[in-house]
Amino acid sequence: MKIFIDTANLSQIKEINELGILNGVTTNPSLMAKEGITGKPAIFQHYKDICEMVAGDISAEVVATGFEEMIKEGQELAGIHPNIVVKVPMIKEGVKAIKWLTENGIRVNCTLVFSAGQAILAAKAGAYYVSPFIGRIDDTGWDGTELIDQIAHIFKVQQYQTQILAASIRSSNQILNCAALGAHACTSPLEPILGLFKHPLTDIGLKKFLEDAQKHG
Repeated sequence: MKIFIDTANLSQIKEINELGILNGVTTNPSLMAKEGITGKPAIFQHYKDICEMVAGDISAEVVATGFEEMIKEGQELAGIHPNIVVKVPMIKEGVKAIKWLTENGIRVNCTLVFSAGQAILAAKAGAYYVSPFIGRIDDTGWDGTELIDQIAHIFKVQQYQTQILAASIRSSNQILNCAALGAHACTSPLEPILGLFKHPLTDIGLKKFLEDAQKHG
């Protein structure tokens, strides 16, 4: 399973990238604004900076909701760097845009997916990735990972080539569950990724090794 970091913070991207386990980055205008990056020129430059840091897929989101506007913006975003994957929302006009962009050689990540039906539509339109937002589903009292399981089963049965990119990750455990259920990728903030390192027995074992090494040093 590919691991992406969901942020626009260059320091966090650098930290994970240096571990050698990062496969890409997802970000959006909200995450850009959180870092104080606003305005089209600055946002486009930041996407370029990220692409030059990470050798993997970088999802860049359109802000338009109309078909023609999404096509124009998608082409502009794709022109920033070959690693850009254009994020398009799961709406009627978005599905039309996914079809057009895909047929014109631009990879698309369909975002804001909350049902298997939506995932089917995105896959049929040719989306490269489909992003189910499992954390937001959890917020409503349902188990978001059940959606990953359902989509993975449907995609396998129907032999869709679209990859499942689990999004809205809130915990390390969700990353593990998504991997077990067949997600091709997950995108997460920094802390859940770093949480995968943690286990008390590792800490106890390392402490014992170091103590024994000092005794026999």
